[in-house]
Amino acid sequence: MVNCILIADSGSTKTDWILTTADNSILEVETMGINPVRDSQDAIFDVIKNSLAPKIPQESQIQEIYFYGAGCINPYKKFVEDVLAEVFGPNTGIAVESDLLGAARALCGNKAGIACILGTGSNSCLYDGKEIVSNTSPLGFILGDEGSGAFLGKTLVGNVLKKIFSPEIQELFLKRFNLTPSIIINKVYREPMPNRFLASLVPFLAENREKAEIHDMLVWAFRQFFIRNVKAYNHPEMEINMVGSIAFYFENEIMDAAAKERLKIGKILKKPAQEIAIFHRKNLFWGEKC
Repeated sequence: MVNCILIADSGSTKTDWILTTADNSILEVETMGINPVRDSQDAIFDVIKNSLAPKIPQESQIQEIYFYGAGCINPYKKFVEDVLAEVFGPNTGIAVESDLLGAARALCGNKAGIACILGTGSNSCLYDGKEIVSNTSPLGFILGDEGSGAFLGKTLVGNVLKKIFSPEIQELFLKRFNLTPSIIINKVYREPMPNRFLASLVPFLAENREKAEIHDMLVWAFRQFFIRNVKAYNHPEMEINMVGSIAFYFENEIMDAAAKERLKIGKILKKPAQEIAIFHRKNLFWGEKC
């Protein structure tokens, strides 16, 4: 038997799993997302038992599982803990923590720092090298989530419908997605998950980022993230580290925004799973659990 630990980085859409030994990763699997605030225990069981477990080599002896995910807060994270114990056995060491702590450990390791998530939503924290010590509430895409995909999409739509953007960009945007003002209003105010719809519009920004109006909007949006979230930690000397698709694809605009706010950007990752696995191999493998 091969002694292993199992790492998970889970969002609402997909979960990245890494099976690793003390030396290296031996398996990577992607399954549907798990969010215990949204998903029933039966739905979580179905993903882990039927999508993940059959792909794990029989010779693997999983001793510890570290699951980092969206919605993994009390009391909901116990749903994930119970399912993992049922599938892999009650003697397996299991730790279920927030996706934000996973991001912090991936980005900062054992060093203190500021860690941020910029994806469909946004979040940030001050991390002391082991735990999160301060967190500015992101408040969701209606009240906050500055810098996120949903926030970028909301700002883009607002600039189009209020005719802040030039007629050229307005027309280009509406044709790109075959949208009309009435369709947009319906999707935002009457259909489910408007945050995902708004985030789905972000490719237009990436495709047209060289246009001055788009560039200025992006820099403004990321400045809002820094001003309303990161500056609350009052550590201007610390580098700001980020994970997520928005952070990864808009690195240049984030750098411009940080420069205007006199802040320093550190590490930027698209996905944290591999770095989380490295963190546990270096620090917690066969040792004290989180």
